[in-house]
Amino acid sequence: MGSEGAIRLLLVCVGGAIGSVARYLVGGWLLSALGAGFPWGTLAVNLTGSFLIGLIMQLSLTTEAVGPTLRIFLTTGIMGGFTTYSSFNYETLRYFSESAIALGLLNMAATIFGCLAMGALGLFAARAISGG
Repeated sequence: MGSEGAIRLLLVCVGGAIGSVARYLVGGWLLSALGAGFPWGTLAVNLTGSFLIGLIMQLSLTTEAVGPTLRIFLTTGIMGGFTTYSSFNYETLRYFSESAIALGLLNMAATIFGCLAMGALGLFAARAISGG
């Protein structure tokens, strides 16, 4: 890895830390403000992250406002720590914008149902390991 690659890796690490802390703070604030009846924090970071990654990617790919290194810091780093839903959202919307409707629908179905299934599998595995 060259020096440019090392710098980008460092920026992803720093950005990921920033995004993770931001997610924790937003989630905690909304939990205390709105209660635990609905996952408002998760919804807020996923909606915000989806908006921001769309904004950042569009600006970086169509203008010179966001260069490649800043894009990696903001998207892979900060948004990666803040929410992974934003990446899923951008990728699915990209398929639709490229008229790859079947791939977009496949990505949606695989992500939604796959993540739910794997989450259930993880719960069952943890219960089996812990005896509960």
